[in-house]
Amino acid sequence: MLNTDMKREDTIFYFTTCGWVMWNWLVSSLTQGASIILYDGSPFFPDETTLFKLVKDENASIWGTSPRYLATIEKAGIRPDEQYDLPNLKTMISTGSPLSIENYQFVYRYIKPDVFLNNISGGTEAIACFGIGNPVSPIYAGEMQGLGLGMDVHVFDDEGKSITEQEGELVCTKPFPSMPLKFWNDDSNQKYRSTYFEMYPNVWRHGDNASITDNGGLIISGRSDATLKPGGVRIGTAEIYRQVETVEEVQDSLVIGQEWDNDVRIILFVKLNEGVELNEALIQKLRNVIRNNASPRHIPAKIIPVADIPYTVNGKKVELAVKNIIHGKPVQNIDALANPDALELYKNLKELQN
Repeated sequence: MLNTDMKREDTIFYFTTCGWVMWNWLVSSLTQGASIILYDGSPFFPDETTLFKLVKDENASIWGTSPRYLATIEKAGIRPDEQYDLPNLKTMISTGSPLSIENYQFVYRYIKPDVFLNNISGGTEAIACFGIGNPVSPIYAGEMQGLGLGMDVHVFDDEGKSITEQEGELVCTKPFPSMPLKFWNDDSNQKYRSTYFEMYPNVWRHGDNASITDNGGLIISGRSDATLKPGGVRIGTAEIYRQVETVEEVQDSLVIGQEWDNDVRIILFVKLNEGVELNEALIQKLRNVIRNNASPRHIPAKIIPVADIPYTVNGKKVELAVKNIIHGKPVQNIDALANPDALELYKNLKELQN
């Protein structure tokens, strides 16, 4: 209610599945008396503007979507403001993966210049937001406006000290109202404790790599279990995705760290647009974009073309699953994947053997 400025007369529309926290968010909007719209299906059928049409036709005032959807329509060259006038849309909510500066710019240039872009980050098991927006504070591109109400959120370094303006582990140091008591079929609480409380005793470690800015905002740079550490330097995968998304030949990508020669090397998998081949010129273009806009340390050791990128049903890239596949480790929670067959593409890749 407060962070989204939701009122009884609002209509909130969310693109989500019923197994994701945003389903709980949507349904709980009924307690405010708001009307709800759930869309669970392909956002690209019959075309890429299906969600915009729903927003317009149903006069939605609050709309929840994902950075992946926004990046996809931008790459397709779609300018929603040219096709859809959205006078009732006051708030856009984005979650599922980090929202890049370019995503912010696209929303304000080509969707609606005065919309409240509410970038949030939380967790399905927590049913809570660690980072979230609010309707009365400035919006800075690339960061969430602040920390969730009722949540004692910090970023910890490896020694468990609270830090700002540095990347570390996203944690919540006190219990919160929606914190789960246990996991299903986890009678000893072993899985629950090892998932969230193993690194810092009695502190919820959410598994995200994050930093708190001098504005009091929050930046998520990727899953901490997928954080790249070549030469011991911490690199968030979102820092690389942001650069790769600007390369028009690439439809999608996935980054992992491969254990190699007593260190870690960065591997970039790219799903290319139809008719595009990964030749030396494109490889050099990708490396130059990453070097010039991130740093030489971000440059992948290998760039490998793949036919598909694995995602969860909630639209999140599964970097850890691919990392486990290439290291010969078992993959957990296969049922949570929208396209589990894609993992087969990453087995026994010759490019990773040298």
